[in-house]
Amino acid sequence: QVQLVESGGELVQAGGSLRLSCAASGRAFSNYAMGWFRQAPGKEREFVAAVSVGGAFTYYADSVKGRFTISRDNAKNTVYLHMNSLKPEDTAVYHCAAGGRARDIRDGQSDYWGQGTQVSVSS
Repeated sequence: QVQLVESGGELVQAGGSLRLSCAASGRAFSNYAMGWFRQAPGKEREFVAAVSVGGAFTYYADSVKGRFTISRDNAKNTVYLHMNSLKPEDTAVYHCAAGGRARDIRDGQSDYWGQGTQVSVSS
């Protein structure tokens, strides 16, 4: 089992920045690819970003490419989502996910999920 706990979500103005963190415990963090998803009220969950086990490969949704960056620190068992130039449409609950490969996470196949952290962007 892997437990994932997200943090860092808050209310921010459009154009602002946030850094989300996801701390993992349980099985070896460095064995898992990691990713971020988000779900806005009344909408389906959507993929945001994923990073490979070693951090060399990343995937992004077109809607966040160039604004968001995913990174991981295996020594701290933590994955981050750096969000810049935030827009009101980025408002959602952001969930962390763990899986076998980054491209599997990108395609919706994750083994573990966190409870999420709320990001709200005001216009």
